[in-house]
Amino acid sequence: MDDQLQRLLETEARAQAVIDAASRERQRMIEDALAAVRDGESRFEAGRAELRAPYLNEAKGRAEQAVAELSRKYGERQRTLRALASRHEAEAVDAALSLLLDPGT
Repeated sequence: MDDQLQRLLETEARAQAVIDAASRERQRMIEDALAAVRDGESRFEAGRAELRAPYLNEAKGRAEQAVAELSRKYGERQRTLRALASRHEAEAVDAALSLLLDPGT
């Protein structure tokens, strides 16, 4: 009977060693998977910046073009308004002189 009990204890010890080894292997696999996920996330983040770069450059170019167009239109509008103001000023001066020089008209 002692012999059977000894064999059961040895079997239990071997089973516990197998369980411990499996548990260590499971933990190692989890750590490897987490490392792979972190690596994948890093590569994704780096790749995302590379993917966005052409679109950002294109948007920047379009924005610069729009700013240039608006600046050109603003300059044209400013020149037109200055010309109108100058003309109206000249007309106002002429009208004021006419009133001053010939108040009966």
